[in-house]
Amino acid sequence: MPNQSTEQLVPISDIREGVVILKNGSLCMVLEASAINFELRSNDEQVAILQNFQNFINSVDFPLQIVVSSRRLKIEEYIKTVDGIAESTENELLKIQTMEYSRFVKELSSLSNIMTKKFYIVISFYVYETPSKTGLIQSVKGIFKSKEINKELTEEQLNTYKNQLLQKAELVYAGLSGLGVKLKSLEDEELKKFYYELYNPGK
Repeated sequence: MPNQSTEQLVPISDIREGVVILKNGSLCMVLEASAINFELRSNDEQVAILQNFQNFINSVDFPLQIVVSSRRLKIEEYIKTVDGIAESTENELLKIQTMEYSRFVKELSSLSNIMTKKFYIVISFYVYETPSKTGLIQSVKGIFKSKEINKELTEEQLNTYKNQLLQKAELVYAGLSGLGVKLKSLEDEELKKFYYELYNPGK
């Protein structure tokens, strides 16, 4: 198998106006979702949340991807800030409490990895959703050959696909807002950071 560059392996062609354009002409948006504290809810509330989520899933007639990103929380800078507060304060009681808190956090982080989790909803618009003149079968086949083609979209096509993608996003916003989940669409720089971390998990 010939060596391939990273650019060839990444299916992204461009990121523009909060939309990821894939090499095969498909588009996607990434929404960051807030977490809800499910365990602290009453039994009735938990049942209601599950039923509403089930209704939301059943109402969606297009593919959705739910991504959970878990990363070790880097607390070194936070510890430095806490230690700095302890050194600068003149209140002895506050100084002792701050130093004890700093020691506790250091011991806790040494015993186990403190993880941070982020949740994302990926909404896609595939090119086969608007069949070409060659027919639906060929359009579907094209989605699986993203490494072999680099489809250029006209501004008219891009705007049409983007509008349909935004309509899907509105349905997701409406469906999840009833669960208490807050959604935020990632902008260009946030998307670049998101994909960089996705392809570079060790950094």
